[in-house]
Order: sequence, then structure tokens, then C-alpha cells
Amino acid sequence: MSRADQRPAGHHGSGEADFAPVFAALGDSNRLRLITRLSDGQPRSITQLTGGLGLTRQGVTKHLRVLEEAGLVSSIRAGRESQFALQPEPVAQARTYLETVSMQWDDALGRLQRFVETPGKAGKAEGDPPDLRASGLGRRRTTRAPRR
Repeated sequence: MSRADQRPAGHHGSGEADFAPVFAALGDSNRLRLITRLSDGQPRSITQLTGGLGLTRQGVTKHLRVLEEAGLVSSIRAGRESQFALQPEPVAQARTYLETVSMQWDDALGRLQRFVETPGKAGKAEGDPPDLRASGLGRRRTTRAPRR
């Protein structure tokens, strides 16, 4: 039984999402091409998937195993050969995760923009002490140790 069969893709036992295996699996151009070929929902054999990729059957098999471990494809035994099918749920979950991260960045950048554009507050955060350097009160005397 593969790890993908033991738990839902993209999840730890604690319920916390971990999309690193999905992103790692999708980070290879050959695996992306395999996902594209399977994206119509039709299961395909290794022979059908190998055509035109410029990879050996063994190479395609290795890539399919990575995709299967990440939960992106499943294999079904059909007679003497395996058929591979896309599992769209991990891709949808990763997309939702990326949309959430994108919204968080948009919010953070919006707060930064409002802060920078607020007159008199640029460069100072709320609650910062007054700038003592301008009044001369904040100067420190430094003494150097004598050279030997």
C-alpha cells in the first residue's frame, strides 16, 4: 500500500495541510505533461502515456510513482497492465491554499501601503518613542579602548 493510500493527500495526521509533496511532484516538466495528458479524466496505460514524451517506459513509470505518492494519480490494474487516472482533489486543495496565501499577501501589502501613505507616519510605527536624535538627547558618548 502506498503512502497516498494511507492518508488523504496534502494532510498530516494532525489535520494540518502539507502541500510540499504535491508542489514537489508538480515541479517537474515531465510530470506536468503526464498530468496534462490525464486531465481529461480518462485512465491511460503506461504505453499510452509514454508516446511522444521522449521517455522510456521505466522513466514514465518512475514519474507516475512520484505522482501517485503525492496523491495526484491513482493506478488501477486492468488485466496485465496498470491504468493511471488523475485525482483532481489534491490539485484543487493546493489551488485553494495558494489563493489563501495570495489573499494574505495582498492584505499585508495593503496594510503596508496604507502605513507608508499616511502623512506623518511614514517610517514610524504606532507606539514608537519620539526621535531623540533630532533633539540631541539621544546621543551616546562612546569611548574607545586605547590601542596597544
